[in-house]
Amino acid sequence: MSDHDAFHFYEPRNGHGLPHDPFNALVAPRPIGWISSKSANGVLNLAPYSFFNAFNYRPPIIGFASVGYKDSVANIQDTGEFGWNLATRSLAEPMNQSCAAVEPEVDEFELAGLTPAPSRVIDVPRVAETPVSFECRLSQVLRLTGADGSQTDTWLVLGEVVGVHIDRRLLVDGVYDTAAGEPILRAGGPADYFTIGADKRFRMRRPG
Repeated sequence: MSDHDAFHFYEPRNGHGLPHDPFNALVAPRPIGWISSKSANGVLNLAPYSFFNAFNYRPPIIGFASVGYKDSVANIQDTGEFGWNLATRSLAEPMNQSCAAVEPEVDEFELAGLTPAPSRVIDVPRVAETPVSFECRLSQVLRLTGADGSQTDTWLVLGEVVGVHIDRRLLVDGVYDTAAGEPILRAGGPADYFTIGADKRFRMRRPG
């Protein structure tokens, strides 16, 4: 079988030729950026973003990309602060509720039946029901461009983590137990998510 026959190849600018765009499924599973923010007028916002990850260790920096200039981006640019909240298996449905397309004056905490808990360093609340939260201060907002320099309608928000909340039940001899936190991860397809379990863990140390 030739390489041409064994691989489905496409150039994204010409379309993928499949029933569903595979890009999200190929870069997966991904952690979810469940972002809490507050408008300059004090309206709370909570929204999940599937383009999310950590980008630096010291200082710790996380980031998410918003396709479209949405309320989260506007709020964070106005106030300079935001929170990240771990989306867990037990919070999957409320997380999903919080991504509803609603007007800016709608409080997604209330919409999803969640409790805003005060932060320690910033003025934006975190989700009380989650076992892990970050308090963040804005470091950069970047409008993404294509290889040809043309601007996209996507905004990358980067923030320094200035406060971390961890449920003590997830610390085993001082080490965070990732599987016990039951994070949910975004996968491909229009509705696919994954969880992780301790039975999937393996250990491998760096050489040298």
